[in-house]
Amino acid sequence: MLSSTYLVHKQWTNQPVNNVSTWKAFYSKRNQNLLIRCFEAYNSLMNNKLRILLAQVNPTVGALNKNTDLLLRAYQEAKKDDIDIVAFPEMFLTGYQVQDLILKPSFLKDVSRYLKIISNECSGETSVLFGAPILDKDKLYNAYLQVKKGELTIITKKKHLPNLGIFDENRYFHSGGVAKVVKIKGLRIGCPICEDIWHSDVTNTLQRKGADLLLSPNGSPYERNKMSLRQGIVRQRCLETNLPIIYLNLVGGQDDQVFDGGSFMMSKDGEVKVQLPQFEEKKSLLELGNQDPFIGNSESLVTEIDTDIAQDYRAITEGTKDYVLKSGFTKVILGLSGGIDSALVATIAVDALGANNVTCIRLPSQFSSKGSLDDADALVKKLGCKIKTIPISEIFDITLGSLSPEFKNRPQDLSEENIQSRIRGVLLMALSNKFGSMLLTTGNKSEVAVGYSTIYGDMCGGYNPIKDLYKTRLYDICKWRNSQKKPWMKGPGGEVIIKKILEKPPSAELRPGQKDEDSLPPYHLLDLILESLIENNMSVREVAKLGIDLAIIRKIEKLVYASEYKRFQSAPGVHLTQGSFWLSRRYPLVQQWTDPS
Repeated sequence: MLSSTYLVHKQWTNQPVNNVSTWKAFYSKRNQNLLIRCFEAYNSLMNNKLRILLAQVNPTVGALNKNTDLLLRAYQEAKKDDIDIVAFPEMFLTGYQVQDLILKPSFLKDVSRYLKIISNECSGETSVLFGAPILDKDKLYNAYLQVKKGELTIITKKKHLPNLGIFDENRYFHSGGVAKVVKIKGLRIGCPICEDIWHSDVTNTLQRKGADLLLSPNGSPYERNKMSLRQGIVRQRCLETNLPIIYLNLVGGQDDQVFDGGSFMMSKDGEVKVQLPQFEEKKSLLELGNQDPFIGNSESLVTEIDTDIAQDYRAITEGTKDYVLKSGFTKVILGLSGGIDSALVATIAVDALGANNVTCIRLPSQFSSKGSLDDADALVKKLGCKIKTIPISEIFDITLGSLSPEFKNRPQDLSEENIQSRIRGVLLMALSNKFGSMLLTTGNKSEVAVGYSTIYGDMCGGYNPIKDLYKTRLYDICKWRNSQKKPWMKGPGGEVIIKKILEKPPSAELRPGQKDEDSLPPYHLLDLILESLIENNMSVREVAKLGIDLAIIRKIEKLVYASEYKRFQSAPGVHLTQGSFWLSRRYPLVQQWTDPS
């Protein structure tokens, strides 16, 4: 303490003191008051903490008024508590990803109007940091902004624009070039935006410019195992720059993407000091001092990261909830067959929206087994949601009668099976239209991949929660859900998806005795082939080295390519993997190449 106070004395009194002994002599009894004041100055300096409110919140794309309101309410909260900074994630004002909406001049004009509103409202000492698109000299940038005392300034323009997987930022933005540092309450802060934290050139530049802290605003959507990947990258940047880093992420669903939050702060040695929860809106106050380890936190919040199965289920549930609610719906319906796929979708819907907002529809034909009908009843009884039954046998017979002159002398085949599925689609869409409930569709990734689904039939619907879940993974999630009751789940605990549903052989029940394995390999084998071809981009020869018959692999490859047009017309669903259908994987609808290897 003596040596520290001695240093303060030199700066504060501007007295010529050569060493500690001379300094002690300076403080005779007549200078005791000066000594006390010097100690007070030292303590004031050491306690001069920067207080940052991290706002891990859920914006909506295009809802400029709503997003601005979220920002201003957080600002008022921070201002009231004398907080120095309230920070929001990447592209918070517009929501993310905006896609081609951002190319519309009238939209950018409206963004500019709301930037002025924010500047006018945020007139105090508290700094507001947030992401928004900015037009500068007729070039559009993904920018991070500061508003303080009513003045708006650009802190950073994103340099590295991701252009792979679900991202296509080169289509919209220009590279921002040189990174900047902003000084707030004596601390110099650099703000590498999302992809910029993955590249050492930006963070090293900020370090050379004197940054004491890096605050990285992100719009990073959920993918399986991505949390550990993010933290590994940020740890690397901490060790390279010898700087602490705050990683601030969006939360909430947008189309097929779910931003999982999980914001965190690492010390300069790469240790996680603060960990916010995934998939939850959270505001967390951090207090940063200028002593080692440089990080303090008034809440001491370190939330445990859950397993990948738990994260998948939470992502699916949150994505479904936000898609339904942000689309203007409050209720959903779905066709309930008594099979495992629709059972899981019903459970997801209840956990997301509550039992009162979910209606299951049984649509039995002459091929529906009593066991399946009973299993559907048992599931609904456990979930507590509503169930209705509309038989389709009579409609099916009438349809066949109408078609009989055309189908004359031709054997029954897939055409008759698809008619049943399409009758169900018509009825479910009619109920959706009449009662204003969104229809959820129930095809898993294994079926969607090979086209084992009926376009304009069981593919009807506004959203598919399990679109990126292979069948084998789906079984694992059902078993996990039966053992869990998390506080955020609106459904019941205990065994929801009964053992009979889990153990019965999968069947579409569109003809007598039908089983999925009549036309497909067993699901454990099918999913291995699909994951190898889709997620891992392996050749058929490489897949065959896994011990799988080459003819089976070629058959599955052909089915995948032939079903592209169906997927193009299918409902969106939650993105879980790098091989999810839609933005992650973009193939031509018509093409005639197959792997010659």
